Amino acid sequence: MAEHVDSHNENHPTQSIEDTGEKVVYLLVYHVVFIMFVWAYWQTIFTKPMNPLKEFHLSHSDKELLEREDRGESQQEILRRIAKDLPIYTRTNSGAIRFCDRCQLLKPDRCHHCSVCDKCILKMDHHCPWVNNCVGFANYKFFMLFLLYSLLYCLFITATDLQYFIKFWTNGLPDTQAKFHILFLFFSASMFSVSLASLFIYHCWLVCKNRSTLEAVRSPVFRHGTDKNGFSLGFSKNFRQVFGDEVKYWPIPVFSSLGDGCSFPTCLVNLDPEQPSSPTGSNPANKSAAEGRQFPSKPLRESQSRLLTSTPSWSENETATDKDRKGASNPGMTIENEA
Repeated sequence: MAEHVDSHNENHPTQSIEDTGEKVVYLLVYHVVFIMFVWAYWQTIFTKPMNPLKEFHLSHSDKELLEREDRGESQQEILRRIAKDLPIYTRTNSGAIRFCDRCQLLKPDRCHHCSVCDKCILKMDHHCPWVNNCVGFANYKFFMLFLLYSLLYCLFITATDLQYFIKFWTNGLPDTQAKFHILFLFFSASMFSVSLASLFIYHCWLVCKNRSTLEAVRSPVFRHGTDKNGFSLGFSKNFRQVFGDEVKYWPIPVFSSLGDGCSFPTCLVNLDPEQPSSPTGSNPANKSAAEGRQFPSKPLRESQSRLLTSTPSWSENETATDKDRKGASNPGMTIENEA
């Protein structure tokens, strides 16, 4: 019987942890990190990506008009008329309105068409094969937490396995097959830690700069030209745009991102004169015109509007008005359909 117990202990090296307090700490930390990891992974996979609102879709009459017109200039006028009622500030590389021919809609800022999902995704970051889902506005926070908790999970396994990994090379472990399990566990956990750390650090950098992966590869184009920092509002506001205003929700995989995904505040002073005013300021000259538009006058949530009203340094009303007057004489744009 004693020989059986000794053999059992040799095949289970975890029995070498003699301190009860250490065992409790290991078990608590492991299960907390594991539960948060699975929760974030679940949310990333099963959260349905958000698509543009119906205001961005062409109406039946607009579709007929667009199909009947063969001349680019006439089609240009149709899309320009529709775009005036929407908070769209980005353009194609040629300066045209970003129009999706497959979805028959005007793309909101930071929206892209996913060829895998065959849909336009709000603030699309990338289509991730590991979660079999598009990572965008609806689940980008979940994706960040998934990277964080998976990294913590691997680091915890690596750290707790390190002492036994050292004993493996110093012949401090019993001569059983279990010691090869320790070797495999350490190498696999440490290698995953390196790859996850690099990916997590990269996405932290994207959050700090308020960019998506697509925008990091190809900078967004505004009416005045390409601007890679066009949506950046500073570190604090960029972070809160993804994780929300309330600190208690930051580490939890529940949706707390700011805004509606269809419009975003920018750091630009020379806003597009052809588009409705963004929540950055309240120009009295444009207020009456905005009341007649179909699109809501405040497309952002109240919490996201505070991102801009708290620091008016980049959006002086007087400066913006001057820029609008100068930009009113700019020529129109051409059409370039993007799928």
